[in-house]
Amino acid sequence: MCLALPVQVMELLPDNMAKVGLDGVFKVISIALVEDVTPGDYLVLHVGYALAKIDTEEAERTLALIREATLGGAA
Repeated sequence: MCLALPVQVMELLPDNMAKVGLDGVFKVISIALVEDVTPGDYLVLHVGYALAKIDTEEAERTLALIREATLGGAA
């Protein structure tokens, strides 16, 4: 089974890399597969690579569902 998570871009870095965050956890990932990434964008992240941009509403909806499934709705 594969899992891809929505993450928000915090900072663009050299060499097609970006710092992203999710619930206070930050990671440097490759954005080489996605065009026109800017800080604030939400990306779908899988094993260190951004696969696509998604809109804020979709990202928030997905994160809420993941939290509900894993934490029983607790934030």
